[in-house]
Amino acid sequence: MVDKDHCSNLKAKMAKKQKAEKPLTVEQMLWNSANELRGNLDAAEYKSVVLGLVFLRYINDCFQASRLGNVVDIFNNLHFSGKEARDVLGRVYEYFLGEYAREEGKKGGEFYTPSCVVRTIVEVIQPYKGKIYDPACGSGGMFVQSSKFIERHQGNINNISVYGQELNSNTWRLAQMNLAIRGIEANFGDSYADSFHDDKHPFLKADFVMANPPFNISKWGGYQLKDDPRWQYGIPPEGNANFAWMQHMIYHLSDTGRIGLVLANGSLSSQQGTEGEIRKNIVNADLVEGIVAMPSQLFYNVQIPCCLWFLTKKKSQPGKTLFVDARNMGYMKDRTHRELSCGEEAEDHGNDIARIAVTFERFRDGRLEPEKGYCAIATTEEIAAQDYILTPGRYVGIAEVADDGEPFQEKMTRLTTELSDLFAQPHALESKSAASSPA
Repeated sequence: MVDKDHCSNLKAKMAKKQKAEKPLTVEQMLWNSANELRGNLDAAEYKSVVLGLVFLRYINDCFQASRLGNVVDIFNNLHFSGKEARDVLGRVYEYFLGEYAREEGKKGGEFYTPSCVVRTIVEVIQPYKGKIYDPACGSGGMFVQSSKFIERHQGNINNISVYGQELNSNTWRLAQMNLAIRGIEANFGDSYADSFHDDKHPFLKADFVMANPPFNISKWGGYQLKDDPRWQYGIPPEGNANFAWMQHMIYHLSDTGRIGLVLANGSLSSQQGTEGEIRKNIVNADLVEGIVAMPSQLFYNVQIPCCLWFLTKKKSQPGKTLFVDARNMGYMKDRTHRELSCGEEAEDHGNDIARIAVTFERFRDGRLEPEKGYCAIATTEEIAAQDYILTPGRYVGIAEVADDGEPFQEKMTRLTTELSDLFAQPHALESKSAASSPA
């Protein structure tokens, strides 16, 4: 029989839990509703439909459908206007992009970079005004976070010009819709195209370049570009496009500009092909302002950890490079996905992104004190002594463990006794069980 008291207690706990849970946001309510109506459609297909509807709702076009009528009704029941509409629907669009990236897994990373990674780049390079460029722009997240940065710092969105390029035709359209909803004018070229072989902004010199290009791409057609003027620091190997992306961005950077670039960790130490020589030349040209080793499990499409490269043609600390080891930062948002904290999450997890940004500010101002296990400053000569390997762990070392004041011998005796007690417990339980068993 079912214990009635147990059921009552269970119901009470569930009710208490439901009461404690935060109310759903507009983004979450719309996501849940649209997802229920999705049926058997694959996330990759349904994504284009629903994100298109968010865009169409914003520009108030008339839209009719057979099977999509219920989804349209959801959006028609929203009543916003002016800046409120732009803010709410912009949040909805970004939320949906993240959820679709999560569902699509590996393919999701082709159009979406986690917002905490984008925000880290934006907070470090500080794009207040000027030309912003992303040659692998995906759905335009770098530009959206740039606009948010400007708003947070009471700047003027009209002081930036946005230039992007994207190879995938559907993603190219998503980016245009994403920025239109935000009220951001952008130049994405006359069509989708490969940045290496059909550069849509050949004469652009940008003040800020931000990108998360595909990691470790092979067979990118480098053999066709052997004499390309972009390869100022060495011809990139055909087997990996990482340093082709980096040199493409340096080529498009203004004389005082900054680059924030996401790459696989292998870019910090690889000696394959010409990669080691290119990295050496870029370091000797005094372009590398800082390197950040990021935690694993930030991306939906890859589990390998990544790093952030920050480059500039005009360092505030010439001849020096900042190294930050952020591998232990962040919190697990769910079973498989980690995030760096900021904003509301900072109350429970600390503000990881602000900590990294402040570290760079202090480095630029000459006020940074190295912190073992977290950050260090190295000269070009010290980097050369490490064979131009830029892995932060080589420079920051291991964090010191705080001394708790207990003498070593006393601690060893205590821990040994505790360990012996733990080993003895299973044997005691076995003897007790044997004694109570019927003959």
